[in-house]
Parts: sequence; structure tokens; C-alpha cells
Amino acid sequence: MQQRASICRALIHEPKMLLLDEPFGALDAFTREELWCTLRYLWQAQRFNVILVTHDLRESVFLADTVYVMSKSPGRFVVRRTIDLPRPRDLEITYTKHFTETVHELRGHIGAMRQPGAEVAP
Repeated sequence: MQQRASICRALIHEPKMLLLDEPFGALDAFTREELWCTLRYLWQAQRFNVILVTHDLRESVFLADTVYVMSKSPGRFVVRRTIDLPRPRDLEITYTKHFTETVHELRGHIGAMRQPGAEVAP
């Protein structure tokens, strides 16, 4: 409930930009997905911009139009991936082949950065 209340407080004044830093990280999987859908619904109604920082690739692919993968310190963008899934997105999309392939593609970029001697693209 605290997460829902925090999102409501942030949206009550109808901002043009919402900055979210790991907003669903401490939640169980079912509550997290429920809040993904709540955020999606509010976005559809108000059309605000969102910058979402998350370590959950499924969350980023479900919610975002564009995902940026960052390197470790110093933090730099190493991959920019447009998410070409139709909107509105329902949770059922998370079980599709295209969704899973997109998540695995992003995970592959992260795995490649963790390899010894891996260079970060400019």
C-alpha cells in the first residue's frame, strides 16, 4: 500500500515527468506486476513521461518504450533498445516469445559487459 500511496502522491498534481528509482523492488512478484498495470493505466490516462530506474529487465520491457542498459562505474549507456511491443500491454504479453527474446537480448548485453576485458561501447 505504501508504494501505491507514493505513486498517487507523485501523480496527484499531474506532473509532466515522473522519476522512479526502483519503485517496485521491495515487493513480491504478484504485487509488483499489479503495480506495473496500475502505472500503465495511469500513464494511459495522463500521458506523463517516466524515467524508470530498475534492475528488473522484465519490468523495463513491460513498461518502457525505450530501454537503456548502463555499465558499472562510471555509469554509461551501453545499449539503447526500442521496445516494439504493442500498447496497451497486458501481463499476458510477458509469456510471449517476442517478450522473452527481448528480455534475453538485454540480459545478453549485461552478461557481455561482465566478461573480463569487455569494453564498453561509446
